[in-house]
Amino acid sequence: MKKLLTAVAAGTIALQFATPAFAENIKLRFAGVFPIDHQGTKMMEQVAADVNAAGVGLEMTVFPASQLGSGEALFEDVARGNIDFASAFIYSDTDPRLEFLNMPFLVSGYDDMERVLRDMDSDYNRILQDITDEYGVRVMAANPEGFVGIVATKEPDNWSSSEDKGMNIRVWSSNAVKSTMEALGYRATTMAWGDIFPALQSGIVDGAICCTKTATYSIFAKSDVGTHFIEYNSLLEQTFYYGSERTLAKLNDEQREVVQAAMTKASADFFAYNRDNDAAYGQKLIDSGYTILSLSGEQQKAMADHVRATIWPTMEGAVGKDVIDQVLAAVK
Repeated sequence: MKKLLTAVAAGTIALQFATPAFAENIKLRFAGVFPIDHQGTKMMEQVAADVNAAGVGLEMTVFPASQLGSGEALFEDVARGNIDFASAFIYSDTDPRLEFLNMPFLVSGYDDMERVLRDMDSDYNRILQDITDEYGVRVMAANPEGFVGIVATKEPDNWSSSEDKGMNIRVWSSNAVKSTMEALGYRATTMAWGDIFPALQSGIVDGAICCTKTATYSIFAKSDVGTHFIEYNSLLEQTFYYGSERTLAKLNDEQREVVQAAMTKASADFFAYNRDNDAAYGQKLIDSGYTILSLSGEQQKAMADHVRATIWPTMEGAVGKDVIDQVLAAVK
């Protein structure tokens, strides 16, 4: 009996030391770049709420509005395991092959976005995952929001052609995007997202290619910044939910499934929201005093043909002809 009690006591002590590993929730940091009141941040909060309510020992906290770093910095921090998950665009700073995500005039509308970009088993996303695998980053879901236009403080000259626009606009850190805007007749200045607002207000730039109509209204029009929205339907607003393989390796199968399910659901909800509200937010822009400049079908085709012929071949050096060929085959 004495031996039995000793064994039970030893087992109890062992359980006391082992219990905290199971009783305490694993804390997860989910970082994003959207403003606090943006729909993208609301979707991140939905992910965290679903994960935390699942009762599988996870506690996810959302850090929006670049609180943990810019979109460019987040990928590296997730790769290192400093941040567990992120909601952001994946820039090509880390790997030039990722520049394929900035190929202009790659898809023509929301149906293409659904078929090519949102399907994580599509050839397009397999190309992306093959690259991010090398950095220990898993892409959990893709979130194409729609086409970005140019938010401007005046109407560009020759806005419907590729002639000189007499306008300097902000572009994000992508040679392909910079070259695309220059091919359309703009002067282009590379600038981080956080610098756009003050740069427009102070006149450092005359405009910025950055946002869908939804985001333009929510971020700029409501703050009385900008007067024109020029839609060329050339480049996408596209973010991703992605996670650190180091973090995922610490989770059990059930926990990984909960996180994936929450992100898959939020991705579908976010896409539906943006698709359903694109036209409505265009009207809100007009009601707020904005002018929307849109190309005719003939002008759109001419511009797309010009940019594809001018820009796509130049991307082969950085991205690799093999990747470009795979991407073009994937979007057919």
